[in-house]
Order: sequence, then C-alpha cells, then structure tokens
Amino acid sequence: MIYYRPIAQIDRCRPKGARAIAGGWSWFTHAECLERGGISTVVPITEIPVDIVENIARKRDDICGLSMSEPHIMGVLNVTPDSFSDGGQHNTFENAVARAKAMIKEGTSLLDIGGESTRPGADYVDNSEEIARTAPVIEMLKIAGIETPMSIDTRKADVAAAALQAGAVMFNDVTALTYDTDSLPLVGREKPFVCLMHSLSDPKTMQNNPEYDDVLLDIYDHLADQIALCVKNGLPQERIVIDPGIGFGKTMDHNLQLIRGLSLFHGLGCPVLLGVSRKRFIGEIGHAQNAADRAPGSIAIALEGLRQGAQFLRVHDIWQTKQAIRLWKKTL
Repeated sequence: MIYYRPIAQIDRCRPKGARAIAGGWSWFTHAECLERGGISTVVPITEIPVDIVENIARKRDDICGLSMSEPHIMGVLNVTPDSFSDGGQHNTFENAVARAKAMIKEGTSLLDIGGESTRPGADYVDNSEEIARTAPVIEMLKIAGIETPMSIDTRKADVAAAALQAGAVMFNDVTALTYDTDSLPLVGREKPFVCLMHSLSDPKTMQNNPEYDDVLLDIYDHLADQIALCVKNGLPQERIVIDPGIGFGKTMDHNLQLIRGLSLFHGLGCPVLLGVSRKRFIGEIGHAQNAADRAPGSIAIALEGLRQGAQFLRVHDIWQTKQAIRLWKKTL
C-alpha cells in the first residue's frame, strides 16, 4: 500500500494548482510518498491518485455545530482526583461548573469532560463512580444554559451513554472504541459525534516499552480500520474526528514522528485533533518538570499542528492558546 502525506504550506503566495487541505487554511502541491519498507519520495499533486487528492482536499462537515474552516480549542475539564496535570482541582460539582464557565470565557469551543485519568499508570475507575463524576456536571451545565458543546472523555459505553443522555454531543474515546464491546453498538444507535484516538494497551501499562513496525503508518491503518467499523455499525463518517494519540503508548521519538507527519492523517477524510497539552515529552524537551509550566512548549507544538491543518487542539491552557491562535491567524 502507498500512503501520501500532503506537504502542508500556509504561505500567502499559493501557486496555481495547489489544493487546500481539508478545505482549510493549509494547502499542498506535493506529497511525501510512503511505503512500508521503502524509501520515501516526494511527488507532485499530479502524480497522486485523484481519489486520494479529493479525500485530502475535501472540506470537512461541521463537527458539534463548529465549522471546520477554522481551528477550535477543545478545553480539558478533568473531574478527577488524579489526572496528571490538574487532578483534584475540579472534582467537586461547584468547582467543575465554575471552571467550565471560565473556560468558555477564555475561548474554548468544545468542553471535554473526563472522570477517569488516562495518565500513564493510572488506576481503573468503576463505571458507576465515573458516571457520578461526569453526568451531573454535564446536566448542571445544560441547566445553567451553557450552549458550548460538550464531549465525554471516556472509554466506557455506560459512561458515554449517561453523558449523552445528560447533554453531551461527543464521545471521545482514547481507545478508539476498542475497550468496551458495547461502544460500537452505542455510537451506531445514538449517532453522536465521535473522536477516535489511538492508544497502545491500557493506561496502566501503555508506556511499558511501546513498539511499532512504523508508528506513523501503523496508527494510520488502525484509525482507518476503526473508522470503517464505525461506518459499518451505522455511524456516518461525517461525525468522526481522529486523534493519533500523542503520548499514549509512544516514546518521545514516536511522538515527534507523529507530529512531523501529522498531515498524513488528513488522508482518512476526517477532521484531525491534536492533543499535546502539558505532555511529558514537552517537559523533557522544554526542561519543565512541572506540568503546569509546559504551556509555552504545548503552544509551540499546537501551532505546528495548525500549520499542518489540524482542526482541533485539546488543551489545558485555554486563554494562552487562544491568544497564540489569534496572533498566528493574523500572519496568514
């Protein structure tokens, strides 16, 4: 199989024949041609199969009522006692609701609410406990008149179903619906928006010597398979977002390869989400031991994701990232 990674450009001097990436702000005239076991080459757009070009270039449908013609911030709201970055800060209903309202003022387009930590080594949380942490927060925000769309960050179908019932519109699953056998039937039946993220193994063990034949192509194929399963189960592809899962069962080198090659994932025909906020590799490269000190590095990688056409950035530091995006957009 041959893979084509569009070489993303954002320069105002856009040559004739260039095509937009996902109908957005980035464009391409050439692509890196990749093949397992082969040497990569660069080919012009005229040598790429037409159906692949069209899949890369096609404007994406709105997600959760949000236009994919501009980038969006997915704000992280962890109602947990043990998340790696902000565990324990918002694990009461009052604190969670107050933080959600603040996040909206800061510029988040989509609230991602999670009740189980997925940091490396995290312990399992019982379904009933995870539901008790998340569904009431979503319900209270809806009662308060919050119109910003909400996502439930979980790998469990029961938790997702309770959140959707409470008012969430997206099921964000770090296992791409592979953990719970009830997840695929749920999304086929309820047809929420879905974010499929790649991860390797369970959070407890995912960082135990992760290995890939080719990290970029292995994850591309895995996400392609999960998209196909969703569609087979009745979920339209237009309701799917994909996330390569930076930091989830990846070494630092794996993470950097995925960031460099992020534009490849536009070939799957779905909006792309990049979640690098405060991740450990940013601390290691940026010399920031404390997660809360990693906003500058997180924003640097986020802007590289935008350059490659990613439509969603999942972040903790919302107003800082929003400010950076405003400045970045003025340079286009």
